[in-house]
Amino acid sequence: MVTPASLQHPEAFLSPMAVESAVRQALDEDLGRAGDITSIATIPEAVQTRATLMARQAGVIAGLPLAVETFRQLSPEVRIETNVRDGIAAEKGMQVLTITGPARAILSGERTALNFVGRLSGVATLTAAYVRQTAGTRMRICCTRKTTPGLRALEKYAVRCGGGFNHRFGLDDAILIKDNHIAVAGGVRPVLERARDHAGHLVKIEIEVDTLDQLREVLDTGLADVVLLDNMDIPALRQAVDIAAGRVVLEVSGGVTEGSIAAIAKTGVDYASAGALTHSAPNFDVALDIGS
Repeated sequence: MVTPASLQHPEAFLSPMAVESAVRQALDEDLGRAGDITSIATIPEAVQTRATLMARQAGVIAGLPLAVETFRQLSPEVRIETNVRDGIAAEKGMQVLTITGPARAILSGERTALNFVGRLSGVATLTAAYVRQTAGTRMRICCTRKTTPGLRALEKYAVRCGGGFNHRFGLDDAILIKDNHIAVAGGVRPVLERARDHAGHLVKIEIEVDTLDQLREVLDTGLADVVLLDNMDIPALRQAVDIAAGRVVLEVSGGVTEGSIAAIAKTGVDYASAGALTHSAPNFDVALDIGS
């Protein structure tokens, strides 16, 4: 039996509550006050049909649990068959899901299901393209909090489907000190001392620097777990790796693109974070064909 949980990527958790809530909100947005008046007006209630969700391009699939949940919420009579799950590499023309059941439910859920799969597969596919550029290095590619409001858990799940890793989910995950925090708190050492006094023993502290002198200042305090190297060029990143000498985890941000990621990975840094994975991923081309 195909269920939303059975289609999740095996190494990426997606809360059933998040799936149910996201689908309910999306259907409410689309069906509005009177439901799908086109299907109600043109399709008799008893009519059954069969449809196939098909990939129209090659890429990494993500979002199938949400597609299944979409049809499940519209009709318990809908039956879904598939041999794939999130995280698989799909070829152009691949049949991803087969949906059979009440025609009204299938037609009413079509756009919502496609929106989820198209958006999340786009994120997963772009992430996989970044990850391929880091092959043979130690560096991991991460997403950021630059996500679509209300879809953060889903988009970060899609990043995992594409082979990437997640940075913070929210402001309560870890302490990340940015340049404005440093300015308001009065400098690198004061801000780190206050952060260390506040942090619990399981809370990591990361601080952003944009010069090598700032990096040295952070290292002298011994109070940071991770240093975020912001908008540094490749020679500066190499120097940063030498200066840190493994004393802190190094992360790169700013200027992390599909074209630059390979060179960044070869500098020896530990992580690179790219907002583009979620805020600029192209939609994946997927369609629902009746009678296929």
